[in-house]
Amino acid sequence: MNENLFASFITPMIMGLPLATLIVMFPSLLFPTSNRLVNNRLISLQQWMLQLVSKQMMGIHNAKGQTWTLMLMSLILFIGSTNLLGLLPHSFTPTTQLSMNLGMAIPLWAGAVVTGFRNKTKASLAHFLPQGTPTPLIPMLVIIETISLFIQPIALAVRLTANITAGHLLIHLIGGAALALMSISTTMALITFIILVLLTILEFAVAMIQAYVFTLLVSLYLHDNT
Repeated sequence: MNENLFASFITPMIMGLPLATLIVMFPSLLFPTSNRLVNNRLISLQQWMLQLVSKQMMGIHNAKGQTWTLMLMSLILFIGSTNLLGLLPHSFTPTTQLSMNLGMAIPLWAGAVVTGFRNKTKASLAHFLPQGTPTPLIPMLVIIETISLFIQPIALAVRLTANITAGHLLIHLIGGAALALMSISTTMALITFIILVLLTILEFAVAMIQAYVFTLLVSLYLHDNT
């Protein structure tokens, strides 16, 4: 078993051209827009799930925060669909790339912070210095709060990258072990295969949960700044 464990995380190429752009755009084909008066079951299910998630996620926001609803719902659909597509054999998961996740996290975080400084300048500045702080601790607390603020988008991106990458590596390792055990012990190979199936089901749940967590944290950052 000399196969590179990280080969599945390399961006696929055709004739020297990266396919990352096409792969990123592909999930949008899974959510068609219907012009019918009565939608079919698939579109009705998608709309029901979107309404359910939007009510839970955007219910805490004021009028300014609710203007982000379309973007946040598009974000959760994009991350969830790319995570699920990455579980297909011989596929590529864009969310295993830290650069892509940072590209999503930094602009959204920056937009929320800039919105807070524009609309709630005093409240945003007050976050850097809690009320009742002793005078000698003021410089240190300002530095700590500033660092924690700038760590937020990095934590968002690293959390998504680490969870998706770890799941893919576990599936790869257990799948390889099940294949190798077939020639040694059929019983052990069957047990390993059952574990692989259970892990795959768990990864489907993780793919959706991580999309929800990423979007929920962006929503919470927005709520703190509107």
